[in-house]
Amino acid sequence: MRRLLPYPVLAASLLIMWVLLNGLSVGHVVLGCIVAVGASLAMVALQPDKPMVRRWDMIPRLVTVVLIDILRSNIEVAAIILTGRRMGKPGFVMIPLELRDPTGLAILACIITSTPGTAWVEYHAGSGRLRIHVLDLIDEPALVDQIKQRYESLLMEIFE
Repeated sequence: MRRLLPYPVLAASLLIMWVLLNGLSVGHVVLGCIVAVGASLAMVALQPDKPMVRRWDMIPRLVTVVLIDILRSNIEVAAIILTGRRMGKPGFVMIPLELRDPTGLAILACIITSTPGTAWVEYHAGSGRLRIHVLDLIDEPALVDQIKQRYESLLMEIFE
């Protein structure tokens, strides 16, 4: 069974998404199964490393922090758009990261990019420096501390 379906969670997730997006019918379930199994087999060719989660109990805390920050950022960006007034200015920020786990870095990229007003621009693996773009940059050192304390520290506890 493991040879046919090496990533069962991925296959199940893809099948569920396929049915949710296309509707429930026999044809769509069969086609969704084909796509899900094909994607699961394609992942074997990529041979990704299995993520090692060391602290499962910290995940709900990270999710809560991220959801609160996304909500707060949505309100701040909406205020900028509706009023046209900014407290700061757009800019790029370089953040030195200690996090080296590829899964942790990927999750950090998703967090930063999904938070309105910020975007992951580039990451230098050799030096561990991350460059992000901020829509309304007020205090660069405070932003660096916020990302390191709120996200990086939790991701390091979870993955390293």
